[in-house]
Amino acid sequence: MTLTLRPLIPSDFGQARPMLLDMGFVESETALETRFPEFCTRPDWALLGAFEAEQLLGYAALQEYGTHLRSGNSHRTAKLHDLYTAPQARRRGVGRALMRSAEAWARARGLRYLFWYANLREATPAYMGMGYTAGEEVQEGYRFFEIDFGEASTRIPAPERHA
Repeated sequence: MTLTLRPLIPSDFGQARPMLLDMGFVESETALETRFPEFCTRPDWALLGAFEAEQLLGYAALQEYGTHLRSGNSHRTAKLHDLYTAPQARRRGVGRALMRSAEAWARARGLRYLFWYANLREATPAYMGMGYTAGEEVQEGYRFFEIDFGEASTRIPAPERHA
């Protein structure tokens, strides 16, 4: 399988729509369709797509939180809101490729942290299978994951830095 990873553009909505709906928590399909083009161009968001030929196989949605009030740019953080792989493309490396792309996006922006929450059923085992380590805490059926892009000698675990 040859994957092409690129930012999503407004004309990708037709292919992204079923994936977005399958993720759930959509307040209004009409509002989603209206918001999608804006989110494709927002400087604080990344909508990344994985394509085989012209077919969208999955997407990742990330948001950079910007400069931190207390720590300035030294602890800039992004949240991975969504990572979705189409059912027919699962277990073929699409999620892993999207995560590599998400990490590259965060590094290119000079971010210190990338974090996300994963449900215990499908998502946590999938991320752990990709080599990520979940926090020990479980909150309402979700596990916390975080990547620290800082120098190893300056890394402070989330609970100890009171994040």
